[in-house]
Amino acid sequence: MIEAKSKYTKLIKTEAKRLGFLSCGISKAEFLEEEAPRLEKWLNQNKHGDMRYMENHFDKRLDPTKLVEDSKSVVSLLLNYFPSEVQNSESYKISKYAYGTDYHFVIKDKLKSLLHFIKEEIGEVSGRAFVDSAPVLDKAWAAKSGLGWIGKHSNLLTQQVGSFYFIAELIIDLELEYDTPVTDHCGTCTACIDACPTEAITEPYVVDGSKCISYFTIELKENIPSEFKGKFDDWIFGCDVCQDVCPWNRFSKAHSEPLFNPHPELLSMSKKDWEEITEETFRKVFKKSAVKRTKYSGLKRNIEFLQ
Repeated sequence: MIEAKSKYTKLIKTEAKRLGFLSCGISKAEFLEEEAPRLEKWLNQNKHGDMRYMENHFDKRLDPTKLVEDSKSVVSLLLNYFPSEVQNSESYKISKYAYGTDYHFVIKDKLKSLLHFIKEEIGEVSGRAFVDSAPVLDKAWAAKSGLGWIGKHSNLLTQQVGSFYFIAELIIDLELEYDTPVTDHCGTCTACIDACPTEAITEPYVVDGSKCISYFTIELKENIPSEFKGKFDDWIFGCDVCQDVCPWNRFSKAHSEPLFNPHPELLSMSKKDWEEITEETFRKVFKKSAVKRTKYSGLKRNIEFLQ
């Protein structure tokens, strides 16, 4: 049995690498005991703002066996999205993760391939793929699986490659060899806390989602509160400040996923181009991009808020 577990674990990790994942870690599918009080406190303090969906499925968020019956393992995967080129510095900014094709589609396809491979090679294995679209605490599972530690900005961090990657999971009913968490290497550094334009990192490891630029520019459907005027640092979709200033991101290397390459027009757009963007251009440039989440009207609202 131990030999089989070891063999299957190696198989899965090798295939994950072949599919282009940065790394793969595995942990036992069980109740996230440490996360439960933390999540409850965060929700009670209303740090999720208008993201009411965060209140739903509390039990499922903490217990994978409630999402996938008889699940035994959570396979966590990282996929790099760090770009080789960034927008011109005199422009309004969008988060690097949204430069190319919406990651949900790209990762979902890779996860399906991995699940198919597991069934082909190992046999009758049941499971589900998750990409940020179900009540799964991605970062907690990735940290538990030894893929990195949760930094003071609440993103997953690794010494080798920083934090510019997506996290996804396969929850399966197959017992595997489990990885162990790594230690925290933030030390006394407070770069992310000091740099956050809206002071959303209220204390180390705690982000008030309702003050975050990403929340205002993507999740919030109402008008952006006027007290944040002048604090957006030219961000109109998402925000990378806490990652950009993190010393560990000096080690970020450009991704090799063609689907994450930006639309040719995106990198050269000036502020004027953004201000004059038509619905037609929006649809063309962001045809398959995550930016579509905010819709044309939302993007216009964000741009106008900065003017």
